[in-house]
This record gives sequence, C-alpha cells and structure tokens, in this order.
Amino acid sequence: MQDWVEKYRPKSLRDIVGNNTAIRELAGWASGWKIGDDPVLLYGKPGIGKTSAVYALAADMGWEVVELNASDERTKSVIDKIAGTTSTTMSLTGASRKLLVFDEADNLHGNADRGGARAILDTIKNSRQPIILIANDIYGVAKELKSACTLIQFRSLQARSIVPRLKYICSSEGIKCNENSLLNIAEESSGDMRSAVNMLHAASAGSDVQEGMVATSSKDERSSIFDLVSAAFKEKDDRKLMALSFEIPDTPETTGQWIEDNLSSLKNPAEMALAYSYISKADEFLGDTYRRQYYTLWRYAGAIMLIGTAVSARGAGISGRISPPSRWGKMYRAKKQKGLRNSIFRNLSGKYHMPEDTLRDDMLIPLSIIADESPHEFARENNFDKDELDFFLHDKVRSGAVIKDIQKSEKEKEKAEKKKQSSKKASAPVQPPSAPPVDPVDKDNREEDPADVEEKKKDLSQSTLFDGF
Repeated sequence: MQDWVEKYRPKSLRDIVGNNTAIRELAGWASGWKIGDDPVLLYGKPGIGKTSAVYALAADMGWEVVELNASDERTKSVIDKIAGTTSTTMSLTGASRKLLVFDEADNLHGNADRGGARAILDTIKNSRQPIILIANDIYGVAKELKSACTLIQFRSLQARSIVPRLKYICSSEGIKCNENSLLNIAEESSGDMRSAVNMLHAASAGSDVQEGMVATSSKDERSSIFDLVSAAFKEKDDRKLMALSFEIPDTPETTGQWIEDNLSSLKNPAEMALAYSYISKADEFLGDTYRRQYYTLWRYAGAIMLIGTAVSARGAGISGRISPPSRWGKMYRAKKQKGLRNSIFRNLSGKYHMPEDTLRDDMLIPLSIIADESPHEFARENNFDKDELDFFLHDKVRSGAVIKDIQKSEKEKEKAEKKKQSSKKASAPVQPPSAPPVDPVDKDNREEDPADVEEKKKDLSQSTLFDGF
C-alpha cells in the first residue's frame, strides 16, 4: 500500500497548504536568483510543508534537486565531493539549474558530521547553483550558517486549512468522510499536515471515515501541565484535580513553579495571599523530601499546592495566558551569557596568547574600551557576531548595526573582486594562432629545390680532411 504522504505530496507551489507569505518569499527568491545571491534557510516545526515546498519549487522552476539529509554522512570530504561538485557544475539531465538542498541543517553534530558546517559555508561561497537549507529548530543551526542565509519561517497550519486537503484525499480515494471526524483529525494533528494525512490513512483502513473511528488513530491525548494549572484555578472537585495531577510527568516542584507564576491572575489580594501561604507550606514539604530523601512526602506537597490554590481561586479560573515559570527564563539567559563569556575568552586566549583567567579578571575593561572606540575593527579582527560584540558594548542596537555594516562591506568586497576578475578575463589580449608545426617526416620526404642540391654538391666538392673533426 502506497504511503499517502508521498502519494499526495504537492507537485506545485500552488498546491501547498497555508504559509502563503513564506511561499511568496520562496518563489520570489527563486525567480530572481543569480550567482552570488544568498541561500535560503527554511525553518519551522516538522510536517508543515518545508520539504514539500522545496520539491514543488524545483518542479515549477524546472530545476534538478540534489539533497543531503541527516541519514547521509555529511563530513567535510563528503560535502566537498558531492555538494561542492554539484554547486559548480551544470545539470546533465537537461534541467536549467541544480537545486542543492541540505535537509535537517540543525542536526550537524557528532563525528558523522565533523566539519560539515564549515564545508557548507565553503560550498555557499563558491556555489554557482541555488542552495536551500531546511531546519526544524532555528536555534540548532550554526550561527555562521544563519548569518549567511535569508531566513524564511514556516508556521503551524490551522485546522480549517487542513480539512479541505483531507477532503480532497478522501475524494481521490473514493472514501466517504464525516465532516466532524476530519475536523477532529485536523485539530489532533496540532498543525502537522503529515501527521493529519497519516491519521486519516490509519482511520480509513478498509472502510469509510466515521467519527467514532478517529480516536484509534489520534495522537497521545495525555494531559499537559497547562491543563493541570488551568484546572487548579477552576476545578472544585478535589478528586478530579488530584487524578489529573497523576497524568502529568512533571514533579511537584515544577508544578509549584508553574502555579506560583500564575497566581497574579487572582484579582483579590486576600485570595492571592491565601494561595501563596499554601504554596509556602507545600515548599516546606518539598524541602523535607530532599533533606530526608523520603519521596513519599511529594504527594503531600502536590495535594497542598493544588487543592490550596483551588480553594483560594474559588473556581474563578485564569484570566489570560498561562505563563511558564519566569525563573526558567532567567536561568536560561544566565546560562547563555555564561556560555557566551566562556566562548569569547577561550577564543581571545588563543589569539592573544593569554590565560582566560587573566583576560577575564584584568583585561575585560581595556577590551571594552577598545571595542567602544573602534567597534568595526574590533569585531572584524576577532570575527565576532552580534551577541559577542554586545558582550563588550552592552548596546544591542549598536552591536547589530556594526555587524550589519561589516557583513555589507564584505559582500561588496566579494562582488568587487568577482567584477575585477571578470573584467581582467575580458581585457586579456587574444593570442594569435601559432603556425602549425612542421612534421619531421614530411620535411625529410618533401622534394628539394634544384638550387639547394647544386649548392650541396659544391660544398661537398670543396671538403677537406679536417671537415670530419
């Protein structure tokens, strides 16, 4: 049985569902592409049409696709051999161009992909063919690759956009479908078209699609932390609330952090104070749990924070968006800043031949002064990006403008160099065709002039004994 995802993969950009803005940007890039243009990086969650859009674009443009993904070995040697050759040669199939695709560009890691990011950058720099990179997680892509590409974001599809496509598939397969069942599939897919098609295929195995059959092919429907936090503010049945908490994989400590950061939705100060008192009491049980290593106390901590919050809220519910714990954001920013700082001083240590501790303790202020007075030279010399330069300037707007100026000047320099090379080739003098070489066989066999024969006889007649020496 043929996979419906491949069977009904869009053949043209006109058939792509949703993401109209991204499709227009991609089509505009392809129609105006010329040698030297930046590649495109498509990013977004899986199953929303990134790869399908690339193949549909190639079909519309008449381009041949050459793809490297995570299942292929993407070491520097392999990329140089395959991608490097592809990017500088024309198609042998008659296609107008070859489209080089690096799928899962956010998974370049480990020994299997050693040197891959650098090799892709070299391929981009020397390419005479269009290049597209695809990634699920934009933060997993190397910063050098991101800065070298034009970013186009693909977003999750809405359920009302998925349903017409599912209807079309049912019609093509001759299957009767229930409107509510298709809507349920679209909603359960969470914006993932690939998942929706697979769920429809599973639900329709051997029969029509009815509403009661969709549940057998739905995604995992376990409750999430958002359901638990929402229930803590509006659920009045303690048993249901505790039963819901047992479905959540998060620890009571994590649940308490979520509830604490959403207590601001309680408008009555007395209710908010009462809720905080229950959170405080639950925190004491959490402390006893870790101190005594007696994890049975977790159940008491969870019960106090959940039922106490429900009592305080009196079923009012949360007005507004459920927010994740703010301390997570602070911890992430602190970890990111620490990693950035260590990376900067590690690189500068090798460049200036100084210990990292000395640079951090004694040279941070002098380096900041140098960066402030000559940011362009400082960033260019140390190959800094925006975040690294901002570490010294503490001005994100200025840092971004400096890096943008540097990138612009480098592109202009590359264009000028290419223009200079092309003009040098055009102005090179044309060498006149050289005379054809004389075949020695022909020279020996051609007829001699009678005057030359007579001259040779004259010379031989005047030869002496000493001519032989």
